[in-house]
Amino acid sequence: SVSPSSDGIKNFLFEVKVVGPGEPILALVGEEVEFPCHLSPFLDAEHMEIRWFRSRASDVVHLYRERQELPGLQMAQFQNRTKLIKDDIVDGSVVLQLHSVVPSDEGLFGCRFLSSNFSSEAVWELEVAGLGSDPHISLEGFKEGSIQLRCSSSGWYPKPKAQWRDHQGQCLPPESEAIIQDAQGLFSLETSVVVKGGAHSNVSFSIHNLLLSQKKELVVQIADVFLPGASPWKRAFLGTLAALPLLLAVLGTPALCFLQKQRRSQGRGLMFSPCALFTEKLQTELGKGGGQTGPRAALVDVTLDHASAHPSLEVTEDGMSVSSRGVAQGPAPSDPQRFSEQKCVLSRERFSAGRHYWEVHVGCRSRWFLGACLAAVPRTGPARLSPACGYWVMGLWNGCEYFVLDPHRVALTLRVPPRRVGVLLDCGAGKLSFFNVSDGSHIFTFTDTFPDALCAYFRPRAHDGSEHADPLTICRLPARGTAIPEEEDNDTWLQPYDPSAPALGLW
Repeated sequence: SVSPSSDGIKNFLFEVKVVGPGEPILALVGEEVEFPCHLSPFLDAEHMEIRWFRSRASDVVHLYRERQELPGLQMAQFQNRTKLIKDDIVDGSVVLQLHSVVPSDEGLFGCRFLSSNFSSEAVWELEVAGLGSDPHISLEGFKEGSIQLRCSSSGWYPKPKAQWRDHQGQCLPPESEAIIQDAQGLFSLETSVVVKGGAHSNVSFSIHNLLLSQKKELVVQIADVFLPGASPWKRAFLGTLAALPLLLAVLGTPALCFLQKQRRSQGRGLMFSPCALFTEKLQTELGKGGGQTGPRAALVDVTLDHASAHPSLEVTEDGMSVSSRGVAQGPAPSDPQRFSEQKCVLSRERFSAGRHYWEVHVGCRSRWFLGACLAAVPRTGPARLSPACGYWVMGLWNGCEYFVLDPHRVALTLRVPPRRVGVLLDCGAGKLSFFNVSDGSHIFTFTDTFPDALCAYFRPRAHDGSEHADPLTICRLPARGTAIPEEEDNDTWLQPYDPSAPALGLW
């Protein structure tokens, strides 16, 4: 780190800037959101004032000064809701956690670093969304030869949009609709529709969150409730039965909603589902329709080779997780991609032909490297993690700087921080691709010639920046070792897991 008190670096300090999230952050009502900020280049910020604020610096969200936090100066709405993570403050990197997000949190936030030599800040926007409750539908009765249905749902933000449709998909105008905002800023909706007589038909109801591009939908089956001669008691009974078998289709979950929100070039629009987007990206990476032949990609069992692990690393007995044994001391290296020795671990498996896919859970670690390297590459002595040295990896530094060396440093801009990374190796095409499994997006692809067999590469990196650092964990995938069949010279890719499944990968 560099001491800001030296006169010799005053000109240098004028170039210091604060790097924040950069793009708008989307948070879910009731959940937690993180605001990472760091100095560029790295400086020791332990003795600086660090202030998180709303649109004005006087509106204090959280204040750190003289090596202590000052909760008494916070705005009332943020008291007891913030937590400062300052494990990397000597590197100029801090993270503010905001708990129990509410709609009133929506708006501009900023982070300011202040010392006797300089002052710099970063500003970003927080967007808030709430995916409400499952719609509840009820049969209100009969009205002039028609049936009346009523539906309600609560807990939405921003204001949702509701739609009734008949069995042919045509929109049905609601008889009534009321949307009410409660004291917490959340919206509740109640709407009714009158359906004309018709045997064996159905009515669907959907409610949309346009910010998340998510909806909840159900279908009501109406069977023979308008038969001639049927008594009102019979009709009421049959109508009640018809309302029981509701098909509730929840497209997406709140955890996945945060990771898949996208913007179009003009305004906000609908987006691809995670499954469709992830499949499209994989097909694009492998040249869909390119007429490639040979074995298709396989989901592989990747396990860690204990014998290849650096002594500072701890590998679990089953070879599925690796973590650092201790916390590194001293200042951060001036070049975090150049090391005196490779504190890494490789996979037992060697890949020299075919296509192979695996996933790694990186959790909330603030520093890690993943990818592949030549099985015979030296891992001692100075080396850069670049293709020229036999490494094809991507990395995260200080929680917000994603990059690769290809061969020079290439910064990566990710809309959603990946909690799980997919790695796709195509030996024949000379490609190694990285995917953000959290939102189904493509991150980066190396295109090169692999002169020898490759191993999967894992490096958790200490110090991680959190009290309980997540290990790097290889995710178990279903249908392991099953090749994807060929179909008309196109690459047919397996779909990701259902979002509600505990692990998100490929089917």
